[in-house]
Amino acid sequence: MLKTRIITAAILLAVLLPILFWLPSIYIAIFFLVALLAAAWEWSRLLYPQVGRAAWLYAAFCLAIILFLLAMQNVAWQFAILLLAVIFWFFLAPFILAKGMLVSLDRLRPFYVVLGLILLPATWFALVFLRDLGLVFLLSTMAFVWIADIGAYFVGKAFGKHKLAAQISPGKSIEGALGGLLLCYGYALLCVFYLPFESTLFGAWAIRFGWVLMFLMVTVLTAFSVFGDLFESQLKRMAGVKDSSHLLPGHGGVLDRVDALIPTMPIAALLAGLV
Repeated sequence: MLKTRIITAAILLAVLLPILFWLPSIYIAIFFLVALLAAAWEWSRLLYPQVGRAAWLYAAFCLAIILFLLAMQNVAWQFAILLLAVIFWFFLAPFILAKGMLVSLDRLRPFYVVLGLILLPATWFALVFLRDLGLVFLLSTMAFVWIADIGAYFVGKAFGKHKLAAQISPGKSIEGALGGLLLCYGYALLCVFYLPFESTLFGAWAIRFGWVLMFLMVTVLTAFSVFGDLFESQLKRMAGVKDSSHLLPGHGGVLDRVDALIPTMPIAALLAGLV
């Protein structure tokens, strides 16, 4: 399994790194688009596992929404879908997660259908917007999410005793989440001190709003990276599957890899827009 994970990761890096550093930004937008459409395909399969054709139609709808918003050439429309996604994560997702496994997929399936058509396109627009602010801006924000996950995993393994959401994800602990948060604080400080202020979200916020609000922003982003992971775990448990798909051998599905990015990227994009 480990060998398969390493091979898959190496292939993805071999594709992604040249796109990031050598090709025009349109190519990374296409890469993100392919990834998000694959995630949309998986999202539909979680909702309707017996209807294979529906997954392709769902991915096509996601693509149509993105192309429509691009064709409108109106930033306000793109901002609106980002705002809808952020409103969901702040005001609805906590209540859904609080219900644990008492949520009925049969009753909420239409809600999840519409939800995916908001969250996934919003994530793509957020990633593209962050890339427009600079490659370092994009990578430092995405790395933040991965660092939160890495910190939570290793601290949770070493010290985790109190379950964070036992019904949804038994492996996650409160200690792990706090460890991830502390690691993110350290990462944000490194970004502020060693990178140009305007090149990262953390430096821009530290200069514009001060240290207290910058650390508050880091806390919020870390919390919602955990929310994204838990939300997808809850959806998979309701669907009765371990992985969203087997598109990435050794890793599961694309949705399994981007779940923490889905809430954090739209939020980060709106926070970047403030500065």
